[in-house]
Formats: sequence, C-alpha cells, structure tokens
Amino acid sequence: MDAIVFALLNGTIYGLLLFMVSAGLTLIFGMMGVLNFAHASFYMLGAYFAYTLQPWVGFGPAVLLAAVLAGAVGMAVERWFLRRVHRYGHAHELLLTFGLSFIIAELIKLFFGNHPVDYRVPPALDGSAFAIGAQQYPLYRLLMGGVALAMFAAVYLLLTRTRVGIVVRSAIYKPHMAEALGHNVQLVFMGVFGVGAMLAGLAGAVAGAFYTTSPNMALEIGVMVFVVVVVGGLGSLGGAMAASLLLGTVTSFAVGVDASLADVLAWVGARAWAEGVGGLLTLKVSSLAATIPFALMLLVLLVRPQGLMGEKA
Repeated sequence: MDAIVFALLNGTIYGLLLFMVSAGLTLIFGMMGVLNFAHASFYMLGAYFAYTLQPWVGFGPAVLLAAVLAGAVGMAVERWFLRRVHRYGHAHELLLTFGLSFIIAELIKLFFGNHPVDYRVPPALDGSAFAIGAQQYPLYRLLMGGVALAMFAAVYLLLTRTRVGIVVRSAIYKPHMAEALGHNVQLVFMGVFGVGAMLAGLAGAVAGAFYTTSPNMALEIGVMVFVVVVVGGLGSLGGAMAASLLLGTVTSFAVGVDASLADVLAWVGARAWAEGVGGLLTLKVSSLAATIPFALMLLVLLVRPQGLMGEKA
C-alpha cells in the first residue's frame, strides 16, 4: 500500500511538472497557432538563469527573475524572428523554432560547458514533508506541485475573469475587430508568446534544482511535452492538465510493475503460448515505461483525433 501511495504522489507531481512546461506551449498554440519547437529551450533557460542568479539574490528571487528573463527572451524571439516569418505559414515557424532550439542548446554549452551544473535545492527546503512507511517524502516535491497548481489557477483566472483575457481572446478570434477597437494585436501576440516562455522558464527554475540541470534537459522533457499537448488537445489548457496527470501517474506506476503480458496471460492458461511467441509479450512493464506515453498518444489519436479536450476543426 505504501508503494502505491508513493507512486501516486510521484506520478502526480511529475504530471504537474509536465503541465508547468506544456501550459505555455498550449497557450501559444491555442492563441497564436504557433507550434513552438523551441519551447523546452525556455524551460532550460529558466533553470540556467536561476542557477546563475541564485548566489547573488537567493533562491526565491532567482526563480522569479529567471521566469521574467525567459519571458523577455520569448518576447524578443516573437518580435524579431517569428513575426517576420509568420505570414509564410507553419512550416517556416517550425523550421525557425527548431533551429532556435539548437542555437540555445549550443549557447548553453558554450557558457556553462557540456555537463550538469551544481544547481541544488536550498537547505531550508531540502527536507521531508512526511513519511510514507519507511520512506520520507521530499518537501520540495510538494512545493513543485503547489507552484504548478497556482500557475494553473492564475492562467485560468487571467484568461476567463479579467479584461486582459477578453482582449487576448478577441485578438485571436477577431483580430481585425480588435484592431478596429484600438487594440494592438501584434503587441498582444508578443505578450502571449512572452507569457508562454515565462511559464516554461518558471518550470525550469523550479524543477532544475530538484532534477538535473544540464544542456540535455530540454531534449529530455521536450518530447513528453508535445505528447501532453497532443493527448490533451491542441490549445486546451484543461486538456493539458488532464493529460499531464494521466501520463505522469501511468508512467510512475509502470516503472514499478515487475510483470509482463505473459504473466497476465498466465491467468487464462496461455502463458506457454505467450512465452513461445516471445517479443513484447515477455518484456517487463517497467522496461516499457518510457514508451507507454507514446502508446497512449496513438490510442487517443485513433479514438479521438482532436485530443481529450480539444475542439473539432
């Protein structure tokens, strides 16, 4: 029972971390139609910004400043790069952001080296929140989950309960009418892209202290973020949250399952057949944990192509 509770908590926190990164990508795509391949790079920039600033201003201010700096970089990217190719269509945007992700990764290696940096949780937060059986559950994991939930609430309320949200949504669906009413649509788009980058930067600044901060961190989480966005539904913030929690908990439980499909078939007397066939039937579920999210994505696309909460085109 303790192992189940521990796996459930770990899966939930990991899912919330995925949401922190995917929320910005969902926001950018849902409001601008830009599928940003460099989005995970802003996650990495947030971690490195926080690592650089922590010795000077402390951990908390460094996390906030890192998110702001990542957002500023995102706004610069939209203003000086994406805006110039937006009229040429999605292919040019994808190529631009794809190339930008390599440039950011190489700049990180140039300034910080091709190895992990010593960015750690501060001693005040490096304790246990409670015990689950004989294991202590880290306090900082709960803090990451709390930040993700606060982010979700803030973005949802901003978009649905404020004048800013009304202006943003009107600029997306009726840009010419918004311009006629005196709103600067280009400035709105730049702000949306900057906020999306800021959310990714905040996730990196918070998670980088607990996980490894290295030049490969964007690549490690970037693929999962796109899986989350596709499963949840392109442009759906609620779908991103649901998909993140689903994928996080499924992956967490799968890692601890030391059984194969052959063991399941043994219940109906077909174990000998399964072992004779071999292949995937004899592989442990734990060894397939990394592929399960992609299998779920394929299943969702077959059953519901628009995602769990996406709208039909």
